[in-house]
Amino acid sequence: MARRRPPTRHGLVIVDKPSGMTSHDVINVLRKQLGERRIGHAGTLDPDATGVLLVGVGYVTRLLIFLSGLDKTYTGQIVLGTATSTLDSSGTVTATHDMSGVTIDEIKRVVAEKFVGEIKQTPPMVSALKVDGVRLHELARQGIEVERDERNLTIYDFKVLAMPEPGVVDIEVRCSSGTYIRSLADDIGRALGGSAHLRNLRRTAVGTFMQSEASPLDAVVVHEPVTAVRTMSRVVASDEMKLMIKNGRELENFDSPAPWVLVDETNAVLAIYVQSAMGRAKPSVVMATAVS
Repeated sequence: MARRRPPTRHGLVIVDKPSGMTSHDVINVLRKQLGERRIGHAGTLDPDATGVLLVGVGYVTRLLIFLSGLDKTYTGQIVLGTATSTLDSSGTVTATHDMSGVTIDEIKRVVAEKFVGEIKQTPPMVSALKVDGVRLHELARQGIEVERDERNLTIYDFKVLAMPEPGVVDIEVRCSSGTYIRSLADDIGRALGGSAHLRNLRRTAVGTFMQSEASPLDAVVVHEPVTAVRTMSRVVASDEMKLMIKNGRELENFDSPAPWVLVDETNAVLAIYVQSAMGRAKPSVVMATAVS
C-alpha cells in the first residue's frame, strides 16, 4: 500500500461558511482548492448556518484541539409560535401556538431570568453528536430517539435586539462551546408558554477570530500556522531549547502565562507547551517542523 505523502501546505483558514453546505462539504472543497488532503475544522456549523469556521491545513490540524473549545458568538432570529422537528426553519412544523401577545420586554425578562449564566441543555436529536458511534441526526432520520445527557453550559451574554416583524426576534448570543442556539430558541418558546424555532443562524466569532477576518470559500486566505495559536504566550526557542523540544523534553517554566507556543526565529511553530503538575513546562504538541 502506497504511503500517503506528507502535507506540504500548512496554515489556518478562517472561512465564512455559506448556507446550504455541511462543515465537511467545506473541507472537501478546500482539499481540492488547496491540493492538500490533511485538512480539518474546529467546531461544526449546521448546514443552514453561515459564518466563521476555523479550518486547519497540514500540520495545523494538530492545533485544532486548542480552538474547538473556544467561546462562540452567534446572531439569529427566533420565530415565535411554531415548533419544528429540527428546532430550526429546515424542519417540518410539529406544533403551533398563538403568541401574538408576547412583547419584547417579556422576552428580555425570560431570557435574563433563565438563559444567562450557567445553564443545562440537552443536545437536540438533529445534531452531529455521536451515541455508540452513530451520529444523532442519522438516528433521527430513522425515527429513533435516544436518551441524551444534559450538558452544563455558560451563556456569557444574550442580547434580545429587536422584533423586526411580528413574532420574530433578533438575538445575539455569546456562549461556551457546545451550545445549541436551536435548543435555546425552542426552550425560550416553551418558557414563554408556547413554541419557537430558530432561523438565519450566523456565527460571528470563535474566540478572537471575527467574521471580519473570514474569507469566502471561493477565495480563501491561508494564514501562517502561528495565527491558530495567536492568543498563547509566544516564546522564541534557543538552539538548546530546540534540541529539547525535538526530544520531547520538559523545560523550565516561562515568565508568561501558560500555555506557550514555542517558535523559531522565522515564527514557525515548533511546539505547544503546557504547565506540568511539577510546575515545569511540558510538551502537549510537538510539530513536525521541530523534528525534521
